[in-house]
Amino acid sequence: MLSLLTDAVAPSNFPWQPEAVRRFRDSGGLSALEGLRNFTRDLRENKGLPSQVDKRSFKVGGNLANTAGDVVLQTEVMELIQYRPTTEQVHEVPVLIVPPQINKFYVFDLTAEKSVVRGLLDAGMQVFIVSWRNPTAECANWGLAEYAAAIDMSIATICQLAHSSRVNLMGACAGGITLAAYVAARAAARDFRVNTLTLLVSVLDVGELGDTPLGLFATPSAIEAARKKSAKAGVLDGRAMAAAFAWLRPNDLIWNYWVNNVLLGKSPPAFDILYWNNDYTRLPAQLHSEFMDVFSNNSLSKSGALRLHGIPVDLEKITCDSYVLGGTTDHITPWKACYRNTQLFGGQRTFVLANAGHMQSILSPPGSKKAEFWTGGPLAETADAWREVAEHHDGSWWPHWHRWLHERSGALQAAPTSSGSEAYPILSSAPGRYVHE
Repeated sequence: MLSLLTDAVAPSNFPWQPEAVRRFRDSGGLSALEGLRNFTRDLRENKGLPSQVDKRSFKVGGNLANTAGDVVLQTEVMELIQYRPTTEQVHEVPVLIVPPQINKFYVFDLTAEKSVVRGLLDAGMQVFIVSWRNPTAECANWGLAEYAAAIDMSIATICQLAHSSRVNLMGACAGGITLAAYVAARAAARDFRVNTLTLLVSVLDVGELGDTPLGLFATPSAIEAARKKSAKAGVLDGRAMAAAFAWLRPNDLIWNYWVNNVLLGKSPPAFDILYWNNDYTRLPAQLHSEFMDVFSNNSLSKSGALRLHGIPVDLEKITCDSYVLGGTTDHITPWKACYRNTQLFGGQRTFVLANAGHMQSILSPPGSKKAEFWTGGPLAETADAWREVAEHHDGSWWPHWHRWLHERSGALQAAPTSSGSEAYPILSSAPGRYVHE
């Protein structure tokens, strides 16, 4: 709290700071008028927090989330999108991307240059993605069981459409938590459809968060208060989650925009990642409560402490090859906590460290001038020991991941010429309907 207060009373946050005074003088006072307009708009639309992005520049299905694909399955929980191949041949084993429930899926298909989906397609992979429905209060009882069932239905559909008995799974952040629990439960049930598991910026052992900002905020009383609030409303509002994450880095995510929008009277930037980040979703009360249990009891890392469809979850039973990514400056899922995932699984494990923050670690396409990453070295007991012997690389980690997938995804075969099938007809074009809710 002292740190938050110190950040708030910084001299740069007051109207008499030099840049604000100079802009006021140069604009003849118009900057103050525009700042007041921005401030009143944020009070009305954003509960007082300064807007991070100019939303007028973006449209989902227009200049965002525009990779060609089709919705081939829809349930009350999700839509499944099958993307159209961009190569003449594709690998036998397809990829399913499972996004976080706390955000919309199109961060993985943001723009043509930053699309994880397009990168996989151009690398010769068959790509599917889950688009979660934005739940309302009527969906309050949706929990891990319902989301795991949706993943299972997606895998069954993909196996039929791709004529494959196995699927490569990739999850990120909270989607990685759900996916890890699902894969562990299916492994215990001796279900061998999961070929590989990729986890991006996901923390499964929350005890590793320690005294990070997120760990310090998550006191037992705060967790219980959040649980009661979502139970009463039926959902946890996306704005509340966004505000919580913003206060983890107030200088970057709050006071920076306060100065720009209010003191200088400027419009917020038109930035695609920030647009996605401000495209809020809700979380069902049941799933929120279960996530709070995972966080407060660290139940996912304890064998049998969590059950899914009656099956005890034990991460050690995950013996498929796994690929784990962390980001050096990630303030939400610190990289050393992500590294801990490699100590929880069996099988062949690969850890990669990207030199970026939370979502920027994922959105690292080839050609990024500042991109760099570390790989290799034995999986030591501690993250610091691994880092000491890891090999540094310039550029994006995507090609490294693509090669890793190629080695594990079977032979090349002719790419399908159409989406869906008689059993799974095309319902609509990507990005689907749920993403607009």
